[in-house]
Amino acid sequence: MKRQIIILLGCLLAIIPLTQANENIPTIYVDRQGVMRWSDTKTEASFFGVNYTLPFAHAYRAMGYLGMDRKAAIDRDVYHLARLGINAYRIHIWDVEISDAEGNLQENEHLDLLDYLFSKLEERGLRILVTLQTNFGNGYPERNEPTGGYSYLYDKCSIHQDPEAIAAQERYAAALVCHVNAYTGRSYKDDPYIVGFEINNEPCHAGTLEETQTYIERMLHALKRAGNRKPVFYNVSHNGQVVQAYFNTDIQGTTYQWYPTGLVSGRTRTGNCLPAVERYDIPFSDVKGFSAKARLVYEFDPGDVLGSYMYPATVRTFRSAGFQWITQFAYDPIDMAAYNTEYQTHYLNAAYTPGKAIGLMIAAEVAKSVKRGEQFPAYPADTIFHDFRVSYNEDLSELNDGEKFYYSNHTRTLPKDIKQLKAIAGCGNSAIIRYEGTGLYWLDQLEEGIWRLEVMPDVAQISDPFAKPSLDKKAMQIVRRSWDMTVNLPDLGRQFSVTGLNDGNRRHDTASEGMIPSLTPGVYLLQRQGMTPSQPWTADSPWRNIVLGEYVEPASALAPEDGFIVRHEPFRSVDAGQDMPLTAFIAGAIQPDSVLVYTDRVSFWNDKNPYLRMQYTGGYTWQATIPATDLAQGVYRYNLVVYAGGRKQTFPSGTPREPLDWDYTDYTYYQTAVQAPDAPLLLLDATSFASSAETFVLPEWSRVEVQPAPRTLTEKPTTRLTYVPKAEGETFFLRRYVKDDLRGRAARLDQCRTLCLHLGAMPQTLQAGVVTATGYTYLADCPVPDADGVVRIPLSALKQTDTALLPLAYPSFLDPYFHPETPFPLRAADIETLELRISRQAPGTESLLELGEVWLE
Repeated sequence: MKRQIIILLGCLLAIIPLTQANENIPTIYVDRQGVMRWSDTKTEASFFGVNYTLPFAHAYRAMGYLGMDRKAAIDRDVYHLARLGINAYRIHIWDVEISDAEGNLQENEHLDLLDYLFSKLEERGLRILVTLQTNFGNGYPERNEPTGGYSYLYDKCSIHQDPEAIAAQERYAAALVCHVNAYTGRSYKDDPYIVGFEINNEPCHAGTLEETQTYIERMLHALKRAGNRKPVFYNVSHNGQVVQAYFNTDIQGTTYQWYPTGLVSGRTRTGNCLPAVERYDIPFSDVKGFSAKARLVYEFDPGDVLGSYMYPATVRTFRSAGFQWITQFAYDPIDMAAYNTEYQTHYLNAAYTPGKAIGLMIAAEVAKSVKRGEQFPAYPADTIFHDFRVSYNEDLSELNDGEKFYYSNHTRTLPKDIKQLKAIAGCGNSAIIRYEGTGLYWLDQLEEGIWRLEVMPDVAQISDPFAKPSLDKKAMQIVRRSWDMTVNLPDLGRQFSVTGLNDGNRRHDTASEGMIPSLTPGVYLLQRQGMTPSQPWTADSPWRNIVLGEYVEPASALAPEDGFIVRHEPFRSVDAGQDMPLTAFIAGAIQPDSVLVYTDRVSFWNDKNPYLRMQYTGGYTWQATIPATDLAQGVYRYNLVVYAGGRKQTFPSGTPREPLDWDYTDYTYYQTAVQAPDAPLLLLDATSFASSAETFVLPEWSRVEVQPAPRTLTEKPTTRLTYVPKAEGETFFLRRYVKDDLRGRAARLDQCRTLCLHLGAMPQTLQAGVVTATGYTYLADCPVPDADGVVRIPLSALKQTDTALLPLAYPSFLDPYFHPETPFPLRAADIETLELRISRQAPGTESLLELGEVWLE
């Protein structure tokens, strides 16, 4: 009781020093129709931003492992958040790190860092949503560390029912909203930049509707008693059995999440994911009170997707569903983003995922442009909306509204009105900027004839960022190189001065014919020749929510002694009698002198060793063509050897020797199968099944057993799958991404007319087909196998059907299928994924599938 009195007195004292400045900052309220509005203009609000968790858990610890100053790290990241044009930030606070067993608030470094972060976000004008507690441990991806916090004393599904646990939460929540931020001088409940409070992160309500409602009402009362006048929100995308309880309470908003491509696949997901974000239908939208609550997205992300085309489409769908607050999960701190250890399944940072960062920047504009509840035509027509365009085939998000021209990858689109442009942000080449670097850039008009150019360093992928992470294994590597940049802007003209603005950048020269030679990463003032500015523009000049000379890049970059990064995907197979093109991405701190292709037939002892010299074609790209005369049927094995500055490095292993050295012992190769032109296109066999096929059951209730089938020494290996559905309406899926297997034999693919499967036992309801680059699925029932156990299905017999959205999305209440409305004929050239389905099986009935090879002929 004494502790509660102290907390209440503290809250009363926190109310007294409200300043005039606070009163002049507009805040958010929720009207009776469940709409978030600004207090000054009464207009609708729209927020878009990110989660970011450096003050807590693994991110906090990783900063320590890496020897980083945590506050300086926050400064770096908040600058980039400001540059990405977002206006919102959300965090679920790890209560275990700032509370004791009774729920008393602990003043410690975690809370101090949170205060500091809030103050820096507010300086940039971002609004904040605070989720008061997580009720789980602080370990992931490590083990939990004991802290003495109350959430460690209770199970996640009992913490909202146990009386002592609820009392601890009441005590903690009241103290937290009354806590005075040492950097702003304001309590959280009185901070105009804090939009409101979410009671907890993804609660588990195992009790009754009445118990759930009582818990929420107690928490609401605790916050009100502490003096909170801000909106309070609650998560409603979990615990569907008690959903009416949420809407029976006085919460003013409801929170949802969306992971449309599942979570933690352990690898980069492939294929067109746009159908997965076409709709966000809430099945309980008809419950009493639904329309009186604001709708917020506390977390979303297309998990395990590295492409840059998804964010704008996802946000468009959220706006159509009526959401006003949308925050991605989660932005990676720049000082640890190279490793992607914080959340293996998510990856976003301006320096390390530049295309995705520009996609996020475009999504921020979608949140502003698309009206709440605005509807669009069905996919694929909705890939172009307002001034936006998204493309899976081009891996591209694009904004082109006349004044802004943003693009996440190379684009051939022409700006609507080049003379009216005021802001460009992009990666790669466009009609405005020609640039061979891989980092992103911003080009913003300060006034007529004066522009600010900011260029980030290059980045090269080393490994799959969605595989198991470690601070000893980089997924991405920064490469700091200089490249020519050509700017085509009438407002700048063909001659303009270039002046470095960031610390240490002393460049001052003139661009001729729009070309800035040997441009290094940094910030520059570009001024049209003969232009007299209306004011002095210097490194210290404020502009919007930044200062012109501000610049942040990763602390370390690839050094010459680190060698080279080579990305090269050999063809799985090619046709004999045809030349084979090779393309390699070769990045280093210096330019290679040469790159040679050696086959496995070279030797230190040979008098002559044939080789092929690759040609440099720009940026980090090198190309060569293996002549058809060198490609005998069988397996073609080869190495790429990079030479620079007297050093040599052989790939794929990266060993610092070449195959002609006497002590070369690394016999790893790139390899390609060279096949007869009329050979079938193999889509699946026992080996590829084990390495890259995936199995799913919708709605994920049943297990599938997979094992090699017994065989004799002369028989080809097959795979035996046993599937027993537990409930009505289940469907089993087998999928394998085959685009990489087909890309070397495009001519043969165009000639293919039949899908073939070698089967032993098979269920009567087995269907087979493909998923294409459009995200459309085409299936047919499997007929009875012939005498050789082969099923042949003409491609013309495959019919367009619903696409299963796999892996299953979160929240699980979403429709797991995309239902196409626009018919598209199947083209063999569009095939990306093999799919088998087993459905309409009675619960408890075993389905046995013995599967050998699958091919096209």
